[in-house]
Amino acid sequence: QVQLVESGGGWVQPGGSLTLSCAASGFTFSSFAMSWYRQAPGKERDLVASISSTGGSTSYRDSVKGRFTITRDNTKNTVYLQMNSLKPEDTAVYYCNARNGYYPRGYWGQGTQVTVSS
Repeated sequence: QVQLVESGGGWVQPGGSLTLSCAASGFTFSSFAMSWYRQAPGKERDLVASISSTGGSTSYRDSVKGRFTITRDNTKNTVYLQMNSLKPEDTAVYYCNARNGYYPRGYWGQGTQVTVSS
């Protein structure tokens, strides 16, 4: 059974850091691009960062460039999101997504809550 399990969320003050992890199982992790999305209350789910299947290419939404870093470890079937200099507007549920050309809609995790406030 396909499973994506996010962890590492929590509460942090503005300017702080968190690292999110997404552990994958039930599919060939190394053949899928991985992404992080986020959804704040009352808003659409937005793409935050993506990484290619080999880890050779990454992309970020403009608002997190220079602050967030996406990485993956294909030996551990895990993708990470290092978040630095966090802002209140980063508050959201963060979701892990896996997709490739054969599964363009992809697979989703259940999400992990990130709250940035003082």
